[in-house]
Parts: sequence; structure tokens; C-alpha cells
Amino acid sequence: MNLKVTFMLILAIMSLIFISQNLAIVDVHFLIWQFSVSRAMLIILLLLVGFVLGWLLRSYFRNR
Repeated sequence: MNLKVTFMLILAIMSLIFISQNLAIVDVHFLIWQFSVSRAMLIILLLLVGFVLGWLLRSYFRNR
């Protein structure tokens, strides 16, 4: 098996384990908003927001 495929399979299995262990619903309070979301989805969403902000700031400062 290719090393890249093996790495992707291991990463997918670890992601499934992470999601299955973090299914608890948490309440999120932000300024005036309040909503409930699973802990795994919240962590993944915040990770994606961080990646997008980092990418945007890097491209902004590079082109400046």
C-alpha cells in the first residue's frame, strides 16, 4: 500500500475516534447569541476558522 494512502487511512480512523468520543452537546454563549452544538463539531469549526484566518492574514501581509 502507498504511504500516502496509509497515512490518510490512519488519519481518517483517528478522526472517527475523536468524533465518537466528543459527541456531548455543549452550550455556546457568544455576546448575545446562544446555541447548542456537539463538542467535536465546535472544535472542528474553530480549527477551520483558525486555518482560514491564518491563510488570509498570511496572504495579506505577503502582498503588502
